[in-house]
Amino acid sequence: MTPPDDSRQGFFQRLRAKLNPPNSWLSYDLGNLFRGRKIDAEILEELETRLLGADVGVTVTEELLEQLRRQVARNELADVEALMTALREAITATLLPVQQPLRIDPAQRPYVILVVGVNGSGKTTTIGKLARRFTTEGRSVLLAAGDTFRAAAIEQLGIWAQRSGVEIVAQQAGADPGAVVFDALSAARTRGTEVLLADTAGRLHSQSHLMEELKKVRRALSRIEPTAPHEVLLVLDANQGQNALAQAVQFHEAIGVTGLVLTKLDGTARGGIVLAIARRLGLPIRFIGIGEQAEDFGEFDAAAFARALVDGASPAGAGADTPDNRASRGSAATAPIAPAASAATRATDISPAADATPQATPARDTPSKGSLFGRWSRRP
Repeated sequence: MTPPDDSRQGFFQRLRAKLNPPNSWLSYDLGNLFRGRKIDAEILEELETRLLGADVGVTVTEELLEQLRRQVARNELADVEALMTALREAITATLLPVQQPLRIDPAQRPYVILVVGVNGSGKTTTIGKLARRFTTEGRSVLLAAGDTFRAAAIEQLGIWAQRSGVEIVAQQAGADPGAVVFDALSAARTRGTEVLLADTAGRLHSQSHLMEELKKVRRALSRIEPTAPHEVLLVLDANQGQNALAQAVQFHEAIGVTGLVLTKLDGTARGGIVLAIARRLGLPIRFIGIGEQAEDFGEFDAAAFARALVDGASPAGAGADTPDNRASRGSAATAPIAPAASAATRATDISPAADATPQATPARDTPSKGSLFGRWSRRP
């Protein structure tokens, strides 16, 4: 189901506005700082500082700067504006190989998506938004409350099930997560459900015994369907910077991640971690999240992301009919949330309160006003 063009464009505009806080995008004030000057070592050094501050990482920063230096040496870049255009193109080229949307294979019914990640990464919220997205596309969805270590996680997923009008399979807190997903897959096959979204317990990537539990969940699915799970989505909090990269490496080594969801890209100057992850792992980036609302979730688009990272919400080109904007192919904002519907549960009726809401997003680090990538302050 292809979303309307105006919804796609709206998501990209929000991406540019939310990816970086005010005055922290890569090109901010470079034109004024170096007005009328040719590209020289000082300008490139300033750009290098900004790339490193944005969590692009040393390796990718060196590669980008080397490419720009070669263009400067060939007299292809006359001023800062040309430099920023070349930087956008280089970032886009780095990200294009991982711009791979999630495609549900109709031959696999149900199509099993195992969602993993550490606590606080936005994993359960992502499942809720995916459920809403798939139901908007006309697909039948079943949720599996596999995070049995926290009673609140089961309740939270139940709230999202109600909001999306889908069913959920859940058991009591402390139950075997493998048994929950096993029951959920059995139920999905019986009902002819198209998509099964399985939640898992949030765990630190450094806790090997918990990673072993995650492997057991995967084996439980494969006992019913040898090809399941068909997608292993790792949800990463982009605020974590280089630690998010470490998480991706270890989760991938442990269970074989097939796609990434990068969340909380709003209110952070560290969007460059996306480049570091793309360069290090080459894993498909399926979706990005830039806020708590349903419309703040969309498919990853390399050109749109590069423009947002470099230009931010600067007036120049914001919403203009530029080649990059016309080339954007990201996801639409999802439709408004449907009225709550009763979510059928197995084993335990979680019955969340009608006015219950998912857990609030933890406070995030944001740059102090007036600083670029220096001092940091806590935002409540």
